Amino acid sequence: MIPCTVWGVLTIAPDIEVLARFGRALADPIRCRLLLALREAPAHPADLADRLGISRTRLSNHLACLRDCGLVVAVPVGRRTRYELADERLGHALDDLRTAVVAVETDRATCKDAAEKDCC
Repeated sequence: MIPCTVWGVLTIAPDIEVLARFGRALADPIRCRLLLALREAPAHPADLADRLGISRTRLSNHLACLRDCGLVVAVPVGRRTRYELADERLGHALDDLRTAVVAVETDRATCKDAAEKDCC
C-alpha cells in the first residue's frame, strides 16, 4: 500500500486507491515512458525531457502526476532535483505487468476467428 499524509498524519491508502493511482499513472504513454526510463536509472528532468523528446513544461506536468500518484519521488541534489521510482519494487511490478500484457497479447493471436478476437 502507498502511504498518504492526511492533515500531517501518515496513513496507508486502501488497495483500491493504490490500484487506481497506478492505473492513472499508466493511462498516459508519456508517463509510461517516464516510469520505464526511471526504472533504468534515476534522472534529472532536463535529461528526461531530452531523452523523451518532450518540453520541460510537459515533462514537469507528468512528473507532478507521478509524484501525486506516489510512484516517483524528487530527490534534491545540490541545486538540482533528481527523480527516481518511489520504491524499487515498482520497477519489478512494471516488468511483471509488461510480461503479463505480452502473454495476453500472445494468447489473443491464437483466437481462431473475428468473433473470438472480440472477446479476447
